[in-house]
Amino acid sequence: MKNTIILLIGLFLLNCSLTAKNKKEPGNSNSAVEEISIFCSPDLFNITSTWAGQFCSLNPDVNIKVINVKLSSGVENLYISKNLSFISKEYSEMNDGSAWNVVVGREVMVPIFNSKNPFLNEICQQGISPEKLAQIFSDPEKKNWGTLIGNQNKAPVNFYMTDDMSINSGMAELLSVNRSRIEGIKAENDNELISMVQNDPYSIGICKFTSLQDMNINSISENIELLPIDRNGNGKIDHMEKIYDDLNVLSRGVWIGKYPAALFDNIYSVSAVKPKNETEVAFLKWVLSDGQQYLYNYGYSDLLYSERQSKIALLSESELNLITSNENYAGSNIFLIFLGSLALTIFIVVSVSRYMRKKKADISDRASASQQDFDESYVDIPLGLYYDKSHTWAFMEKDGMVKIGINDFLQHTTGHLSRVKMKDTGERIRKGKPVVSIIQNGKQLNIQSPISGIIKEQNKLLNTNSSIINSSPYTDGWIYRIEPTNWIKEIQFLKIGKKYKENIQNEFSRLKEFLSASLNPRVAEYSHVLQDGGALTDGILRDLGPEIWEDFQTNFLEN
Repeated sequence: MKNTIILLIGLFLLNCSLTAKNKKEPGNSNSAVEEISIFCSPDLFNITSTWAGQFCSLNPDVNIKVINVKLSSGVENLYISKNLSFISKEYSEMNDGSAWNVVVGREVMVPIFNSKNPFLNEICQQGISPEKLAQIFSDPEKKNWGTLIGNQNKAPVNFYMTDDMSINSGMAELLSVNRSRIEGIKAENDNELISMVQNDPYSIGICKFTSLQDMNINSISENIELLPIDRNGNGKIDHMEKIYDDLNVLSRGVWIGKYPAALFDNIYSVSAVKPKNETEVAFLKWVLSDGQQYLYNYGYSDLLYSERQSKIALLSESELNLITSNENYAGSNIFLIFLGSLALTIFIVVSVSRYMRKKKADISDRASASQQDFDESYVDIPLGLYYDKSHTWAFMEKDGMVKIGINDFLQHTTGHLSRVKMKDTGERIRKGKPVVSIIQNGKQLNIQSPISGIIKEQNKLLNTNSSIINSSPYTDGWIYRIEPTNWIKEIQFLKIGKKYKENIQNEFSRLKEFLSASLNPRVAEYSHVLQDGGALTDGILRDLGPEIWEDFQTNFLEN
């Protein structure tokens, strides 16, 4: 009861002080209004003005003046100005790398084709490489689908385009051809282009991402497919290129670098130094959150939620809510603020002390078991098991059946698993091919099998309690019992306990290299991942997004 009274008194005093602080002094209504200037390149004047207007309507004590800096005035000067500026890719090339910048939106160009194309399956499996696509523009005789999918079919490729300079420039850059060579059937705008492609089974077109999205159903326009780009030209859409299933997957692919850079332009906020002005920081955070909804109206794509959060983390730790100060009342309210803060401090100290006494025994027990450093000594490697480079294990039982599962290194790397997706009993599996998927709150890794054989039994306990893989990866957490079909030959490629222990040190080095390479662009968001001295934390992938899990699949597990 005493604590409650102290808390109420503190809150009352703080409320009084804040109420008085926020009152405007009579006859001086403009004293609390803060004015800031935001610069922008000409092509972003409209969206920047909209952002400024909406933010000021939410914060009446702020006035933002948007200044359109024309090329003749020296857009490059934006990089040496301490004012916040917004520029597009066209002007970002003037940056020598010394200026602070953050991406706030992007313009994405998307190649599309008709979903009724008779070669749909071949296109989705093989993709279309930039080199093959370039041939239909360089040689009229090769402007057919046989050129694109590698057969003798002479069905013509009908390419649709608009006069949008940024789209055509991006296409020319992707194909490494002169922009004048990009010729096709002209459409007045993206909407007309999409309609043409919808009615032509042999068509290819290119338009803006925002034009393609049907906002009523939050999906791609009817009868339209995204044209998969075979970036490495190996004749198939492999894991690193598999981003064309839907628009959300494509958006994520753009962010993490799987989409061709020639087909998107970033919008940047830049400044000579990292913004420190409270109002500028609040405005920029708002642009990266609620302000994203206005990008679509100007043909730009918003950022993914997780991407926005990572960029907000690059800014200061101040809250999104803008709080302005009134110096005229600062002195008169300092005593009330002091009393309120003192009351709250007393309440917090008393409450925390009681809580700590109550939980002391439990904390003591957990402290000994909560080792945070993740290194070689932390990994359990039982002798007598065979280990594969896919971080799986195999053990032959007396009846000739082989149990397989996931090793301790991998489960410590992922952290707590929420689901395991297993193959059916009776299915034939092959060494080095996906055999099980482990899932953590929607984030997934596909694990390769250490041996070949036929699945005879699933561990059905995993259907209701997948976390036993974390607690007992070598006993209760086994995944399958397999009837091996090539055991003698395949165990030559597996490592027994002691030899695998020697390999684990190398795996930790690879893991650190992977994390350093993957997390550098988002250091502020994931600065907690690598501890002081380069130590790894247990469950290091736990709090990382699906983009990092995809990279881990490709660049660590499959590499």
